[in-house]
Amino acid sequence: MEQLLQLFILIPFAGFFITLLLPRKKEKVISFTVFSTISVHLLGLVTFIVCWAINQFPILDVKHLTLFQTDNIEIFIDFYFDKVTVVYSLVGSVIALMVAVFSRSYMHREAGYKRFFSTLLFFFTGYNIVIFSGNFETFFVGWEMVGVTSFLLIAFYRDRYLPVKNALKVISIYRLGDICLILAMWMSHHLWHENITFLKLNDVALVTEHLAEHYWFGVFIAVMIVIGAAAKSAQLPFSSWLPRAMEGPTTSSAIFYGSLSVHLGLFLLLRTYPYWETIVPVQALIIFIGLSTSIISTLISRVQSTVKTQIAYSSAAQIGLMFIEVALGLHTLALIHFAGNAFLRTYQLLVSPSVLSYLVHDMFFNFKPSASVGNSSFKNSIYILSIKEWNLDFLLHQLLWKPFKWFGNRFDFLTSKGSAVLLVVIFVTGLLCYFFQQAIPVAIFEWLPELFAFIAFILILKTFTERGDALRAWFEVVSSQLFMALSIAMLNENFEHNHILMYLSGSVVAAIVGYVCLKKVKAIDGNIQLNQFHGYNYEQPTVGFIFLVACLGLVGLPFTPTFIGIDLLFSHIHRHEVVLIVLTALSFLFIEIAVLRMYARIFLGQHKKQYHPIAFKSS
Repeated sequence: MEQLLQLFILIPFAGFFITLLLPRKKEKVISFTVFSTISVHLLGLVTFIVCWAINQFPILDVKHLTLFQTDNIEIFIDFYFDKVTVVYSLVGSVIALMVAVFSRSYMHREAGYKRFFSTLLFFFTGYNIVIFSGNFETFFVGWEMVGVTSFLLIAFYRDRYLPVKNALKVISIYRLGDICLILAMWMSHHLWHENITFLKLNDVALVTEHLAEHYWFGVFIAVMIVIGAAAKSAQLPFSSWLPRAMEGPTTSSAIFYGSLSVHLGLFLLLRTYPYWETIVPVQALIIFIGLSTSIISTLISRVQSTVKTQIAYSSAAQIGLMFIEVALGLHTLALIHFAGNAFLRTYQLLVSPSVLSYLVHDMFFNFKPSASVGNSSFKNSIYILSIKEWNLDFLLHQLLWKPFKWFGNRFDFLTSKGSAVLLVVIFVTGLLCYFFQQAIPVAIFEWLPELFAFIAFILILKTFTERGDALRAWFEVVSSQLFMALSIAMLNENFEHNHILMYLSGSVVAAIVGYVCLKKVKAIDGNIQLNQFHGYNYEQPTVGFIFLVACLGLVGLPFTPTFIGIDLLFSHIHRHEVVLIVLTALSFLFIEIAVLRMYARIFLGQHKKQYHPIAFKSS
């Protein structure tokens, strides 16, 4: 029975692959394919659940595929099935089917009709990988797929300024959650000395024994999980991304930010609950995050003038209550709450265009000003704060992103040709130090990993803040990958060369493909500066798609060997090497944001040529 779990991943992925082969003008064929795929998935799921119930509700766990194995580490795909999976998968399939049916007519005659439905199925595949995952590695594969599809669907109207800008904002917060999850996986490898499965986390005696011996390491893992969950589920201080994500089509807003994607942080807490349930400070942190989000989001939603913003903050407030329920151990209540909130927000978002037209008509004929309710400075202050969404977006930018932008701008001197030669010289010197490390004094050699990791971090920040030529920015980000691999290689004398090759194999291919795409675009008019949006997807959609795949391959998404390589690199960083893990984590945080910013600046946004139609700034 366990072997059938993989079918719930393969069915939506097969549908996604089929839609890629269909002509984009065949709207009926595309929508029928998507509708049929999700229907088969739902029918198979219901049948499987009935058989599972007949067999007395056993917890299913199966190691599906080993991706990489050595004496010290094994990276494998594992599937898991229990009551949490049942609720999330059923709700996900029903809502996906509803949205697919609704979108058949709602997206009619849209230029991106095929793109929308293909992305929808790709998201559904990632969602099911998350729900059926049995370990952190499998979970992270789906988690990353959901993040990428979020970026693509928020920027669906890619010739407009605001959707593209908000897509970058959202993927920035998502990436922060990704890095927290990577850090949790990194410390988990050192704590358990294996790729721990969620089934083993249910072993109370095993978890208690490890936490007793390594309490603070356990707290670190739990805190990283909580931050990742809060970022994904739009909890404070990350709540402001949720209404910005509503710039995509209403149907994608319904399935992503009303129902399924936004509840994945809650799913992460449910899945890891046996691990952190005995850590009281972590429980208190989750309750505090949930309670503060519920109060502040409710205040914000009550005074917003746009229906999507109201629904977004109302959903965040309800998820905050679910966080509290999970922390208190009320899992059945949390699952019921999740299902009710998901269906309600989906319904509200899908009918919102119709409801708005009725309300506008009613207000035009029946509007009566409300009576004065008095003047209270406290109420007025709360009202103004709520109108401004408690300045969450501004504070997040000022405290989180602006310091890194300021630091990155301090290295503008790296734009000169001499600096490129200097980087090559430093890298070659580092290679010589690696191969002839016996000739280097130990006191000096011990500092080399941090030095090269710092250089990699500087190059990533320079790419993140780059406003000049895109080719130079691409060179900087590729160079940072090489310096990162060199820093980890110097760290451990037992570091095997095939680990480096595993990490660099996907990155090198992606780097070459991305470079060719940039050269092709630059040949059009000689200008691919990153100080403006160029909108080349209008003329070069195929090149834009290939460059996007190259960007995702460069940052190590699951379809390249670099994905395994990243796990291997982190596993070689020891627990006591704080400086190195901080620099490495920050580098991986900014690399995806930097390359997707490059993609957005060159291929998305308003087209810079006046003989093409130019969209309005706001949608």
